[in-house]
Amino acid sequence: MAEKIENPTSQKLVGFFIYFILKKSIFTDPNQKKISKMKKIKMLLSAFLLCLTTMTYAAKVDTLQVASTAMGKTYKAAVVLPNSYAKSKSAFPVMYLLHGAYGHFSDWLKNTPNKKLVHNLADQYNMIIVMPEGETFSFYIDSPVNKESQFETFITQEVVQKVDKTYRTIAAKNGRVITGLSMGGHGALYLSAKHPDLFCAAGSMSGAVDMSTMLNRDSSTQIVKLMQPVFGDKSGNTELYEQNSVLRMADKLKANKLPLIIDCGVDDFLIEPNRELHRRLVYNKVDHDYTERPGAHTWDYWENSLPYHVLFFSKILAKNQVTAKK
Repeated sequence: MAEKIENPTSQKLVGFFIYFILKKSIFTDPNQKKISKMKKIKMLLSAFLLCLTTMTYAAKVDTLQVASTAMGKTYKAAVVLPNSYAKSKSAFPVMYLLHGAYGHFSDWLKNTPNKKLVHNLADQYNMIIVMPEGETFSFYIDSPVNKESQFETFITQEVVQKVDKTYRTIAAKNGRVITGLSMGGHGALYLSAKHPDLFCAAGSMSGAVDMSTMLNRDSSTQIVKLMQPVFGDKSGNTELYEQNSVLRMADKLKANKLPLIIDCGVDDFLIEPNRELHRRLVYNKVDHDYTERPGAHTWDYWENSLPYHVLFFSKILAKNQVTAKK
């Protein structure tokens, strides 16, 4: 079942605007002259139309309940539908947008400085954007020891299937792309590398492409604890992290031949692993778009980065001739 997420900020603004109009209609104008009845009607009509427009905007985001047979739980995914979806009978391409560590499915809607960022991109590029739950430290892999942490299966089978059944999607590889930030950047490259039959392109923003990097930080003890649901008693084993790192998947990325877009801020603590991934892809002659920009591991950086990814994907989808009609 899909639930609508309202936009309380927009509704408050509209409410204030209506209050202001009503107040002006009750009292007098600056020249102390009574406002005419016709002028009152025009102002109230304008307020009503603005309210109607804003409410239409607020109804674009669904919260989709996704039952996971693999984990025996139900998780949520936020789904942003472009304005054109309600007016069209077309099938739409889908971008899967993954959150980072310590986060949840609604991060991309709540944490960007511009709270309309994802909405605007869905409208601009006429695509459905899905933000599934990945828990705080799943890294979007299937745990070898814990049946309650099977997020590779969850995303690639259960979420994709649920989205395709619930919405008018282009339910094929040529209509799906995937990207994410930090842990989600790792997840997007990892899942697309292991499931090239599902996605036609993939990206990573500030990706944690070398999972073992986490164990070299001051908070390594905390990381070991957080990763126990994934690796159990071996959550301090560096080799286990390396085995599941995107850095080890350069050959697979080459074999799959998926278009890739990767970027990282020059002040990000993950810049060196991303540079190493870039070097390995260049060595393997893997076509990819790699960019370093000013910035760190922040939402300001990711807000700036995401539009480049969507633009990149839109060109791939256009080549695949799967863009929806507005």
